[in-house]
Amino acid sequence: MKRILFVLALGTLFCTSAQQIALKKGTITDAVSVLDTVAETFALYLPTNFETSKKWPVIFVYDMKGRGNQVLGMFKEAAEEQGYILASSNNIADSLSLTDNMLISSRMFNTVYNILPVQKNRTYVGGFSSGARFASLIPTFIKNVDGVISSGSAVSTTEVLSNKNPFHFIGIVGNVDYSYPDMVSLEKTLDRLKFPNQLLVFEGGHEWPPKEQLTKALELFTLNAMAQNTITRDTVFIKESYGKNLAMAGKYVTENKPLLADRIILEMMDVYRPFTSVDSLKENRKTLKKSKFYKSHTRSQNSVLFKESLIKDDYDYYLEEDIMHYNFNNLGWWKYQMEELEKYDKSQNIFERHMGTRLRGYINALIDDNIDLLLVEPSLDLEALNFLYMLKTITDAKNAEGYLKVISTSARMEDYGTALFYLEELLKTGYDNRSSLYEIEHTALLRITPEYNKVVEKYLKEARYDLIEQ
Repeated sequence: MKRILFVLALGTLFCTSAQQIALKKGTITDAVSVLDTVAETFALYLPTNFETSKKWPVIFVYDMKGRGNQVLGMFKEAAEEQGYILASSNNIADSLSLTDNMLISSRMFNTVYNILPVQKNRTYVGGFSSGARFASLIPTFIKNVDGVISSGSAVSTTEVLSNKNPFHFIGIVGNVDYSYPDMVSLEKTLDRLKFPNQLLVFEGGHEWPPKEQLTKALELFTLNAMAQNTITRDTVFIKESYGKNLAMAGKYVTENKPLLADRIILEMMDVYRPFTSVDSLKENRKTLKKSKFYKSHTRSQNSVLFKESLIKDDYDYYLEEDIMHYNFNNLGWWKYQMEELEKYDKSQNIFERHMGTRLRGYINALIDDNIDLLLVEPSLDLEALNFLYMLKTITDAKNAEGYLKVISTSARMEDYGTALFYLEELLKTGYDNRSSLYEIEHTALLRITPEYNKVVEKYLKEARYDLIEQ
């Protein structure tokens, strides 16, 4: 049987009239109205054991396309297990200004505070990738945000960080995510600024972290609240948490992953020091760091990270030059770079394999960022845009989107020869969505030509329009 909570929100500075809202516990409510007079909504999740007789911690989760329900779905299991309220705006957008997004956030915050029994000094924010970058700015503009969960992205800029306004930062990143080196570097910066922080690393790429990592992040917030006496210390909770983390460190040691084990032990020394002696952890870490595995892995990873930074600098420099000068002749150099990355995929050195994956993700993210910048320019630079789409067919060769964009942009510029070439290149990859080939934007004239249909018929056996021999 579905449990339903009825909350009566009385008129306040932000609410001009009383409103009754039906909120379901244990499931996501898609669209809770922010204000009667503002057409804004947010998705909301209440744990199944939610009750109005006590106050609850809350996490505001951000997605820059306003997909509130979707992002809460990623946090739902962790919030249920750890006892957190979740909220996410359906109106936040990367097309809006920072000011507009902050105002939307502020209105959502106030609405949640007004209709729910929230423990305001346990207010947190989080997100993934661009959502995480935006979330990291929230404590600078909205007061009393106690912590940030940043998954797959470092902070938007370290210039906004100040030890006069510290917040608890928890980074989560995959070891083959292109953001991994930046987040490792950020960890050192936060340590220097004396920001409370942890970096959780999982085995994966630029993707939402496993539920276990999100659960651990919320667990860390709870432990920090206990350490600061914001909430009552739960000795059973602390003991179980300690045991889980120690077991995970032991698992990584057994699997010959000493760097991951060391990261967990170092984190435990920081997190559990307010509750218990960490002398045994110190001894475990000393033993681990003396092992040959640890030393060789450390040297190898440091060497690879240094090499990776140099390659990324090359990517940054040459891409900027190529865009500026429409250097289509340099596409061959980029193809060579991708071939070099394929060599890393076959390396016996696991850190080089990780580097290859990260670099591939990095260049594709860099291209996407530049495409986004060009698309918002008042005057569209079709030549530069087409160069980037062509480059995507090299750096992400199995993805049809790049080819389709080149066909569209080339046809728009009446460069039908290039459009036909990339049509054939797309079909060579095994692409077989015939109907989509006749719906590509700006190709109305091209797709009725014999040349276009001849290419389609060659690979897909049948074209939409008959070929008439003259």
